[in-house]
Formats: sequence, C-alpha cells, structure tokens
Amino acid sequence: MKRLLLAALVAYTPLSMADVTVDVHKVNTQGSGDSIGTVTFKDTQYGLLVTPDLKGLPANSVHGFHVHENASCDPAEVDGKMTPAGAAGGHFDPENAATHQGPYVEESHLGDLPVLIVDDQGNATKPVLAPRLKESNLAGHALMIHEGGDNYSDKPKLGGGGSRLACGVFSQQ
Repeated sequence: MKRLLLAALVAYTPLSMADVTVDVHKVNTQGSGDSIGTVTFKDTQYGLLVTPDLKGLPANSVHGFHVHENASCDPAEVDGKMTPAGAAGGHFDPENAATHQGPYVEESHLGDLPVLIVDDQGNATKPVLAPRLKESNLAGHALMIHEGGDNYSDKPKLGGGGSRLACGVFSQQ
C-alpha cells in the first residue's frame, strides 16, 4: 500500500518541480561557439539555487551573471554595433525596476544573479542563491555570463559586467 501511495505521489508531481538545466556556450559576433558546460536551477524554500558546472573560463575571475529578457543567444546589433548574444536583450525586468542593484534588492532587475566565481583552473562550480527568482520565471529567457565582474550598480553601465562572454537559452517549457 505504501509503495502504491508513493508511486501515485511521484506520478502527480508537477513538472515544474524538476530541476531546470541550461547548456551554456561561448558567444561571439558570428553566433554561439563551443559548449562550456551547464547550469542547473532548483527551487528551494530560500529562493532559486543556481549550480554551475562550467569549464574553460578565465582562471581566478569573477563574472556578471544574469537572466536576460529574450530566449536567444544570437548576435544582434545593439547601439549601432554587432554584439555577441545581443538578441538576448537586456536583463530580465518584468516589474520595470529599471535599476541594477543586485539579487538581494527588491527594487532591482529580477534577472540579477549573484556573481559567478571561477577557480584557478577556469572552472565555475560554486552554487549561488537567487532569493527572488523561481524556476517558473526562467522559461523563455536567456542566461548570460559577462566578461567582467558586477558591482550591482547602474554605474558604470549595469555594474561594469562588460561584454557578453557566454550564453544559454531556457526552453519555453
């Protein structure tokens, strides 16, 4: 009887309870390049647990890490110049906060994630927590890794993360 009940519960578990995994690729003005790994997202009682499994990044570095508005990593013209993963648009900001204050500030882009930390071997595996996000926010958007760090400020522009280094697309589910 217990096995039957357990099987019934598993069968009726909503699909949104499954982890979301995104393949991440380096980007340039011609498009997406080699895969650098995956990032897995999981809802927890404290927010969205973000677990990277990435390789081939600049050693001992810190990178801006965000959910972007559109589900595309294609290059596009932005401010008059071809931009790697420019079709991803800006940071995911459904409340139109129009400010980049980081993942822990309510009046900020919802797509702001904690910075991505890379070890001395070029690997990023340290999990981070995005307390304001849920798996249900991800579908139809892109995950972006910027070349530079992030100071969670609007100055320099969007915290100084700089160019787009790598990108992955969340499925439409």
